[in-house]
Amino acid sequence: MSAERLIEISRALGEQVDRLTFAAPVHTTYNPLTYAWAPHEAFLRRHGGGDKRYLWLGMNPGPFGMGQTGVPFGDVPSVRDWIGVEAPVAEPSAWHPKRPIVGFALTRREGSGKRLWGWAEKRFGTADAFFAEHYVHNYCPLFFVEDSGRNRVPERLPKGEREPLFAACDQALRDVHEALQPEAVVAIGAFARKCAERVLADRDATIVQILHPSPASPAANRGWAEAVEPVLWDAGVRWPNDD
Repeated sequence: MSAERLIEISRALGEQVDRLTFAAPVHTTYNPLTYAWAPHEAFLRRHGGGDKRYLWLGMNPGPFGMGQTGVPFGDVPSVRDWIGVEAPVAEPSAWHPKRPIVGFALTRREGSGKRLWGWAEKRFGTADAFFAEHYVHNYCPLFFVEDSGRNRVPERLPKGEREPLFAACDQALRDVHEALQPEAVVAIGAFARKCAERVLADRDATIVQILHPSPASPAANRGWAEAVEPVLWDAGVRWPNDD
């Protein structure tokens, strides 16, 4: 499959959600599919093409990950040095003082991405080897910051704001799944699993939930790789390095 279809889907999704508005307690809504489009498109062009056996599904960007780099779970050193993507990131039209966007100049590590991509590097060696059969997509491209600077997850939005957002995200997920025709969806956390089950209910899709790699998860901190590898193995995922 050509990466052009994924680019088309991402561009349409970014434009759709950019027209939505969100009221307090949301202070600022960030859409990296606009201001971080350059690295996002570079990611899709570099790693989105070809046949994919597994579609990995995350929830939405974090302020230190995709929010800065335009790449899902976009820990800066992982994206730049392992995934091989770096491109200019523009200043968003609005931002929260506690959540500035500095792109690849960010020095703070993004814990979930560091853990996910660090595991992929250990098991697959190169990013090309991982992305030969795998693709990672965030269900929702927006992240929300409250007055205090705290993140607000999409499922906590009021119904009137959540429904049009989820309608756009549902369509994008259907389109990505249709384009890739994966053998299985690897849902990263419970929210992603619920979204995949709802959106792909009519496709008899195989959906496998793994533990989210967030450092806020005590279970992940006790051994994320040890928890997810048996689940992935049972789903048919294989990797070349097992030492």
